[in-house]
Amino acid sequence: MNDRERAMKELDEVLDDLVVLLKHPDVVAELTARGINASLAIVSAEGVAAYVHGDKARAAEDFSTVAEEISTRLERGKAEEPS
Repeated sequence: MNDRERAMKELDEVLDDLVVLLKHPDVVAELTARGINASLAIVSAEGVAAYVHGDKARAAEDFSTVAEEISTRLERGKAEEPS
């Protein structure tokens, strides 16, 4: 295995570890307490993985989904705030 292959393997392992952490119940609970949706964080991590592997269409779809969901939730939060 050459250095480039080894680097990509390490990157894959880090991204896989990130997804595993984002699924850990303690992490999910802490993110939820902070108003962060762990599922959206996982989709974001999957988007990064797709992008670094050259799957730009999948990455764009994942990031678009995340951006749309976050924007919707922000707008919903603003609508619920007292004027």
